[in-house]
Amino acid sequence: MSRTGKYDAFAGEFTAHEYGDPERYFRHRAEIVLRLGPTVGAGERVVDLACADGSFALPLIEAGVDYTGVDLSGPMVEAARERLGGRGRVELGDLTTWVPPQPVALTTCFRSLHFVPDREAWFRHLAAFTEKKVVFDVSPRRIPLATLRREAAAAGLDRFDIQPFLLPQHGRLPAPAAATLRLLEATGPVARALLRVRFVAICAASRG
Repeated sequence: MSRTGKYDAFAGEFTAHEYGDPERYFRHRAEIVLRLGPTVGAGERVVDLACADGSFALPLIEAGVDYTGVDLSGPMVEAARERLGGRGRVELGDLTTWVPPQPVALTTCFRSLHFVPDREAWFRHLAAFTEKKVVFDVSPRRIPLATLRREAAAAGLDRFDIQPFLLPQHGRLPAPAAATLRLLEATGPVARALLRVRFVAICAASRG
């Protein structure tokens, strides 16, 4: 099977298959992405690498950014274009080599670090066209945050902001439970303890 084969096969059902409460999940992610580290706002250019079927695009577009999604799967690109309906752009490309036609304020990449063979070189690649920050997620149980901080700094991105992201990907929580988890994200010791057993951290690498 090709690198994109398993994603090509269910591009049309990707969001429904992978996310239990996509609207809440992606809206909260977008809020964090835009404010963590240097803020990004309306009118600024955003590139979303490994964008899949474009579900994360919608809250970003609603915030007024100039959105471009990039994915290596042709069927995913088509699904994303259909979802966006002409709002923003979606292009076929590899997250490790794609370059935008002009600099962008923000580059995001979610659930895809395992596709990057050399993270330090990748950070240098992104830093060359990203003016404000690179934002991505990671399980600290798989890759230590200190390692990522060091790799980003070697690429010139020496500011490293971290936000725990505690909403579950697959489950659909009652509103009060989801609100409680969002509050816990701001409590340093509790959130860090939860990251040791579950959930992911969102990281923003930028120039200090």
